[in-house]
Amino acid sequence: MVASLQLHQVGVRYGKQSVLSEITTPLLKGGEVTAVIGPNAAGKSSLFRRIAGLLEGPGQIQVDVGVSGGVCYMPQDTSVNTVLTVYESILLARKQGRDRKVGDEDLEVVDHILSSLRIENIAFKGLCELSGGQRQLVSLAQTLVRDPKILLLDEPTSALDLNRQVEVLTLIRTLARERDICVMLAIHDLNQVMRVADRVLVIDAGTMITCGPVEDVITPDLLRRVYKVDGRIERCSRLCPHVMIDGPATH
Repeated sequence: MVASLQLHQVGVRYGKQSVLSEITTPLLKGGEVTAVIGPNAAGKSSLFRRIAGLLEGPGQIQVDVGVSGGVCYMPQDTSVNTVLTVYESILLARKQGRDRKVGDEDLEVVDHILSSLRIENIAFKGLCELSGGQRQLVSLAQTLVRDPKILLLDEPTSALDLNRQVEVLTLIRTLARERDICVMLAIHDLNQVMRVADRVLVIDAGTMITCGPVEDVITPDLLRRVYKVDGRIERCSRLCPHVMIDGPATH
């Protein structure tokens, strides 16, 4: 059974203040990547925390992960305060909710994740020794090693250089396809969104603007309405559309 996620009028409240309201999506299925975009403080992180069960609010969240796997959430803040090594932290994440006995399969999975993210060279460094970008990669490894069926990634490449961003997002897209993972990915770079996502969910000021296929959602009208810039979508070929920004929106 392919994992799926669907939201119906989902909201978030902090006390009496509503910060997110009436988020409704089509059925989001395993094998697909849904990018969640919008300006700073639009409510993207609150949405991820609500889906992950860390916040309360109105609405229904329908999750179907079959007989194995589950929902895994990688927050935007990857700061750490622990004496564990990178390898130990990933292995510990692997065993979360499982039999505590470490087997050969567990070690093989950890080794594979380290190799896939090209972080074998820091495997035995302490977490407190890592740069921001390295911590972000380790946090992603801790999330992927749990074999998620629904994967929530809140700006997983914000601390990475362009080369590493491309590598990591390509890996995420590949894993979604190969393992039928339903991925929700918060990201600011619209060109990366157009490269890796199947669907886009747009949030602005706590409200969902739209949710649909990338080519239908990312338009000059969206750039002006949500990001307050004038721009255009250029397609040098069917496979590589990109956003060109002309400047602040004129009135």
